[in-house]
Amino acid sequence: MRMAKKSTETKAAGKPGRRPRSSAYGGAKTIDEYLARIEPDQRAALEALRQVIRKAAPKAEEVITYGIPAFKQNGFVIGFAASAKHCSLHPMNNHTVADFAEELAGFSMSTGTVRFTPDKPLPAAVVAKIVKARIAENAADAKEKAALKGRS
Repeated sequence: MRMAKKSTETKAAGKPGRRPRSSAYGGAKTIDEYLARIEPDQRAALEALRQVIRKAAPKAEEVITYGIPAFKQNGFVIGFAASAKHCSLHPMNNHTVADFAEELAGFSMSTGTVRFTPDKPLPAAVVAKIVKARIAENAADAKEKAALKGRS
C-alpha cells in the first residue's frame, strides 16, 4: 500500500495552514532570504535585533548555520530564529543565557536560548552586552588556541 507524503503544513477546520518550524526555513542562503520567508511582525523584530547585533559586532560575518541566521567572529557569536509562536536568540554556547539570566528576567529561557515575541522584544542594551561578551570569549579562545598551537 502506498502512503501519501506528509505535508509541512496542516490545516485545522477554518484555520489557515500552520507555518513550518524554524528548521523548515532551510534553504535560505542569506539572512535577507531567511527574513523574507517569515511573518512581517517577526521579520521586523528580527531585523531590529540584527541591527543591534551588527552595531555591537561590526566586524562579524553574517551566515546561516543550523538553518538559522548567525554571526561569526573567531567562531560563532550569536544566532536568532523565528518559530510559530515566538522568536529566539541563541548565544551559541551553554552558559551565556545563565550569565545574563538576571538581565533577561521576564523572558522564557533554556540553556542556550532566549525566547521573545515581536510585541515584547529583548532589550537592545542587553543584546549588545551579550554580543560583546561572546566576541570577547571567542577572542580569548582563539588566543588560547594560537598559544597552544605555538607550543606544538
